[in-house]
Formats: sequence, C-alpha cells, structure tokens
Amino acid sequence: MSDSSLDPIWVDLTVTNAPGVRDFYADMLGWKPMPVSMGEYEDFAMESEGQVVAGICHARGVNSGLPPVWLPYFKTESLEESLRICRQRGGCQLTAIRRMADTMRYAVIRDPAGAYAVVCEQF
Repeated sequence: MSDSSLDPIWVDLTVTNAPGVRDFYADMLGWKPMPVSMGEYEDFAMESEGQVVAGICHARGVNSGLPPVWLPYFKTESLEESLRICRQRGGCQLTAIRRMADTMRYAVIRDPAGAYAVVCEQF
C-alpha cells in the first residue's frame, strides 16, 4: 500500500553537458525543454504532455560533485528525522540541508547499497 507522502515527487539528472543531454531526451522521448535560470546559467525543466516531469541540470553550483545519475526526490514529513534514520541505517548524508526557494528543504543521500536520492520536506 502506498503512502502518498513517501512517493517520489521529482526526478532530475545532473551532468557536465546539460544541453546535449537535454537534447538527447527531447529527441528520444519528445520532452520539451524549458529553461530555468540559475543566475549565470540555465538548467532545464522537461515537459511531457503539458506536465513538467523531470529536470536536466548542469554539474555546477549546488549540483557540483553530484554523479551523473537520475536523482529521485522523496518527500518526508521530517527531514531531520529521515536523515537521522538514513545515517543510523548505514546511509550517508552527502550534502548539508539546503533550501529550494521558499518551497522545500532537502539533502542528497546515498543509501547503504550506494544509490543516490534526495530527501525533501515541502512547505
């Protein structure tokens, strides 16, 4: 049984060649890229059938150092508690808690098997 508060809410990919990867998915899946200003550069929100479904991001700024893997974002009720359990159960918190605008706090984790994900708390 699914608890909607724990379902993935977003997925993005951080790469060194964001325009090339953007075009790859646009051509292969028919996704429409929409630029997202990051100040000095643009990342891309990818739209499918009128819905934004994913992000393609440059490996710069807050995304520097992330591996080129799809990162699912999982919503939690308590970010601090989820991060505590992550560490307690053999995972690793890879980033400090960060804010995305005024809508979300999040941190990147690596689970005990080595997979990366984002745990987030939405406002």
